[in-house]
Amino acid sequence: MYDLIVVGGGPAGLAAACAAWDNGLRKILIVERDHELGGILNQCIHNGFGLHHFQEELTGPEYAGRFIQLLGQTGVEVRLDAMALEVTPEREVHMVSKQEGYRVEQARSIVLAMGCRERTRGAIGIPGSRPAGVYTAGAAQRYVNMEGWMPGRRVVILGSGDIGLIMARRMTLEGAEVLACVEVMPYSGGLNRNIVQCLHDYGIPLYLSHTVTDIRGERRVEQVVVSQVDERRNPVPGTEMVFDCDTLLLSVGLIPENELTRQAGIEMDRRTSGAVVYENMETSIPGVFACGNVCHVHDLVDFVTAESQRAGAAAARYVLDREESPGEPLLHVKNGDGVTYTVPQRIRPERVERLCQLFFRVNRVCGDSEIVVTSGEVQIAKFKREHLAPGEMENISLPRTLLSKAEEELTVSIREVERP
Repeated sequence: MYDLIVVGGGPAGLAAACAAWDNGLRKILIVERDHELGGILNQCIHNGFGLHHFQEELTGPEYAGRFIQLLGQTGVEVRLDAMALEVTPEREVHMVSKQEGYRVEQARSIVLAMGCRERTRGAIGIPGSRPAGVYTAGAAQRYVNMEGWMPGRRVVILGSGDIGLIMARRMTLEGAEVLACVEVMPYSGGLNRNIVQCLHDYGIPLYLSHTVTDIRGERRVEQVVVSQVDERRNPVPGTEMVFDCDTLLLSVGLIPENELTRQAGIEMDRRTSGAVVYENMETSIPGVFACGNVCHVHDLVDFVTAESQRAGAAAARYVLDREESPGEPLLHVKNGDGVTYTVPQRIRPERVERLCQLFFRVNRVCGDSEIVVTSGEVQIAKFKREHLAPGEMENISLPRTLLSKAEEELTVSIREVERP
């Protein structure tokens, strides 16, 4: 029996395994379906990683390499090319690999760190023909950065998520002409620094409140039609623009990879499409934890690392201390005005050592604002922000002393401040 099985060997799984080892667990297994550790970081060859965690700027492979090196200093067991097929409430993990066949391993604790996947054309229902040349931005990124293949030469990008923005720059550097980046919302879904560095610096136009309304082509994409949309995101007749291109990249959102989570019977949150978690990233099944993009989609891998280290340390405490206290006080965290979701969704104040970090996203662009935390009619905390945007995950830290004053639930809301 293993003390801990970590499902996924990307940044979340690596950080969780290292933290669990540092906190006393010795029989740990990482199950990774790819042929090497590192996950999505292996194809993210641009820099900008590690500024928070390592206090220096690294590429994705360099960031992954740091943790793989740390893992090499431990006794953590790794199974590559191994697919986890099922996680049971009894903390069994069913897996299959070419080397070992079908195996069922028992664990005292489990960390779910499967990451996320991209939303595809089928999920958003773009009309038109079905020619070659339509890729998700992440697939194109892997082709260019890892496989050495160029997806196309004249490119339109739908969606302004960070992967799409980064691929606009990457395709330009590889000699392609990126004709436009098209975003259905009136604001970008990516980090502001990526809009500046990947679009503005290369003269690539960003069309907000626009979407692709037709894909034309026989064997290969020949044209895409872009139309303006109204406030209900319906195309406006007469606003069509036709782009002659051979490639359409889709950067239209990420979905936490939670088939195993649902199959295990873990309580899910419709807002995040991830598991409902407590302050230590524990799910509704005791001893099973979730962290990283499988829990909620992050902007920065540094935040994935911090969250996953918390999950790994909590798994170690669960195994070594048998940390179970049914019936203890519990706070339910809810999203109020201007907030899309909150993580964690539940907080046990007695288990918070000093501070509880709360992550959330807003549902609109805000200028000078206050993040207000209330319990019933009582305001227990307030934080000022000069700018808030849906494309940037926010976080606040709530001291244990404040949490102890709350009763049953917390609500996080945004209040815009009127300038005099």
